[in-house]
Amino acid sequence: MAGMKNSDTEICIAILGLGEAGSHFARDLAELGIKVQGWDPNPQRLLPADFVLAASNAEAVKGADFIFSVNLSTVSEEVAREILPVLQPWQVFLEMNTSAPGKKQAIAEILQSSGAQFVDLAIMAPVPPSGIRTPMLAAGLGAALFQEKMAIYPLQIEVLPDAAIGTAAELKLLRSIVYKGIAGVIYEAVEVGRAFGQEAYIREQIRSIIGGKDELIDRFVSGTYTHAARRREEMAAVVEMLEAKGLEARMSKAARGQLGDLVER
Repeated sequence: MAGMKNSDTEICIAILGLGEAGSHFARDLAELGIKVQGWDPNPQRLLPADFVLAASNAEAVKGADFIFSVNLSTVSEEVAREILPVLQPWQVFLEMNTSAPGKKQAIAEILQSSGAQFVDLAIMAPVPPSGIRTPMLAAGLGAALFQEKMAIYPLQIEVLPDAAIGTAAELKLLRSIVYKGIAGVIYEAVEVGRAFGQEAYIREQIRSIIGGKDELIDRFVSGTYTHAARRREEMAAVVEMLEAKGLEARMSKAARGQLGDLVER
C-alpha cells in the first residue's frame, strides 16, 4: 500500500549523500525533531549528534518514510539500483540531484517495480544559508504526500499538480539558463574590467542593468567561483536537456566551459 508505514509514528528521513546540501538538511531536520539517518562514502561535514550513519545506501533507507537522494547526478542511477532490492511500497523516494528531466524519468523507471512513490524534487536556490527552508519544486505521485506530511515544518515546497516526473527538473534548468548565464557574464566582465584597470566603470555598467549595489555584483562573482563545481554539473544538465530537444545550447555550453575552467584553477 502506498503512503507512510504508520501516520502516527515519528517521521524518519534517510539522506543519501552528506555533502554540503545533505549535511545541512540533516542538521536542520534533526533540529526540527525528525529522525534522520543516511550514508555517504566519505562523510566530512558536521552531522547532528543523533544522526544514524548506516553502512551503505541500502541500509540507510530501511525504515525511512522519505528518502532524500542528494548525492551527485553522475551516481544517481547507481544509487537507485543499489536501494531497489530493499525499497518498500510505503516509502517515498525524492530525487533531488540536479539532473536533466530524462535522467529523473530513468531513475523513476529503475524504482518502479518497488511500488515506492517517486518525487522529482528540484532545489531552487543555494542550500546555505536557508538549509531545509530552501524553496523546492515537487512533481510526481509522491509530491502531495510529502508536502502534506511536512506541512507542520517550515519547509517551502511547491507542488506542481498533475505534472509529469521531470517537470520540476525542467523548470529549474530553464531558470538556470538565466541565472547562471547572467552570473557568468558578470564574473567575466568584472575580471576583464579589473585587467584593463576599469573595474569601477564595468561595475557602473552592470549596475545600470541589474540595479542594486556592489554587494550584489560581489555575490554574483563570489558565487560563480565558490560553487563552480556544482554549477558546472548544473549547466551540463541544461545542455543535455536542450540537446535532447534538438535545440542549440550555445550560451549554456559557454557557461559550462567557464565554470569548468574555474574548477581547474
